[in-house]
Amino acid sequence: MEPSENTTSNHAPNSTGAEGSWEISDKTRLCRFLCYGSEGEIYTAREQGRVATETAGALLSLLQEGRGAEAVEEAKRFAQGGRAVRPGPALFTLALCSQHSELKTRQAAFKALREVCRDPAHLFSFVQYKKELKEGMKCGIWGRALRKAVSDWYNEQDPLSLAAAVTRCKQREGWSHQDLLRLSHTKPATEAVALISKYVTKGWKEVQAAYADKEKSEEVVKVLSYLEVVEKVKHSCDEVEVSGLIEEHKLEREQLLTDHLRSKQVWSTLLKEISLHSILKILGKMTSNKLLEPRSAETQTICERLQNESSLKKANIHPFSILLASENYKRGQGFQGKTKWEADGSILKAMDWAFYTSFQNVEPVGKRFVVAVDVGTSLTSIVPGTAISTAVAAAAITMIFARTESNTQVLAFSEGAVVPCSLSADMSLAEVTAELVKFPSGSTDCTLPVTWATENGKSVDMFIILTNNPLWTFTASPLDSLKKHRHASGTDSKLVMCGLTSIGHAIADTEDRGLLSICGFDLGAFSVIRNLALDLI
Repeated sequence: MEPSENTTSNHAPNSTGAEGSWEISDKTRLCRFLCYGSEGEIYTAREQGRVATETAGALLSLLQEGRGAEAVEEAKRFAQGGRAVRPGPALFTLALCSQHSELKTRQAAFKALREVCRDPAHLFSFVQYKKELKEGMKCGIWGRALRKAVSDWYNEQDPLSLAAAVTRCKQREGWSHQDLLRLSHTKPATEAVALISKYVTKGWKEVQAAYADKEKSEEVVKVLSYLEVVEKVKHSCDEVEVSGLIEEHKLEREQLLTDHLRSKQVWSTLLKEISLHSILKILGKMTSNKLLEPRSAETQTICERLQNESSLKKANIHPFSILLASENYKRGQGFQGKTKWEADGSILKAMDWAFYTSFQNVEPVGKRFVVAVDVGTSLTSIVPGTAISTAVAAAAITMIFARTESNTQVLAFSEGAVVPCSLSADMSLAEVTAELVKFPSGSTDCTLPVTWATENGKSVDMFIILTNNPLWTFTASPLDSLKKHRHASGTDSKLVMCGLTSIGHAIADTEDRGLLSICGFDLGAFSVIRNLALDLI
């Protein structure tokens, strides 16, 4: 796969054409916030804190400077381009901008609503953020602009897609479609949207009565038929009938009753269409509930889908996602509650195949990488929130960069020594892990890879340091070492320090935008690294 070229740096070049200034501007802080919900230099894996004005200082500064429309554009870029680790910060940005005093900013925010809120869950979150921002204020949130924006969100949808959306995601965060349609005073733009609005606000019986003898367009007939199927499923106890309707109309798990999801026949049908991302999340629960048994048709369906190259490509599943799911499934126990299961060997084998095949889904950045693994401390710890040892995590991260970025140097370092590692494309995860842990352990100095690159005349765009030691020790400042490399190589080098077992330690207090710390590791960490490499944060 060729590197992506449709990216624009968020940092202005100096007169020589290089990224001259490494100061962290308000724009950089905003982009960090949009990416991972914090303006600081630390990304903490799996952190799901609620976004609030206290964490959005740069956004407030940009609004005061009259740059609100610029902030909205950045929110759109991160939401649409798949650059954000989580959607909350972009939705919060839109909510805050939508009630700013400057008309241009408000208009830009409401205009972007449809593009940023791609599904009902996003729309509900946006409205909730607006409500929270208005707490303590005498005025309400449902002014003319919000009513129009919410009305447009419903009216501009494809009617059949809208019918599926409102029956799949009915409410979130204390808001329902009935609430939004009522409070926005939505006037349906088409008869099909009017039908969906009546269904949501009045119920199925009202719809049946209103459309029984009414002349209907082809579009209305399609929507009416779809909603009739949804209602039939809601009131059916016949698993054969429910399975048939799921298969014929591509219904999803969220549109079914809890009782339906206890049926093996229903699951057998769902597994043919349910997303691979969803399958990976619920493998343990399905095995625990005996919905997946050795050599069963359901188990075979999952194995076939996981071993289908085109399906993996269409789902765009990252290999690290598969590894996390595989190790958790292999563990045989959930992280919360008492759910236990015995992992099926054929599913584990299929997941192993999917892991290696999914490397094709990783889009290269096209930069020069050094991925350095600290073997100075034991790599037997577990990455917080996962079932993966730090040794396996380091090996997997190393493999992903080595296999997808053509210019990647892998290093192992310990006790003042740096050893280049040669990883061939046909090496397994177990072989890479063994290659990394064979070196003797000792004290840790995470500046060694940068010094090694400088002394050996290497030009490196991105240093990625993987360590098990959250309390890093250095013979020199990481920033000083990085500055020396920038000066010697003429390269705008950046450094990401990944503390695989860390829960909040930073490299140092730094105002250099080329340094970031990652505490723990998850799929979002790859997005953070990619965005930094492409000068997007």
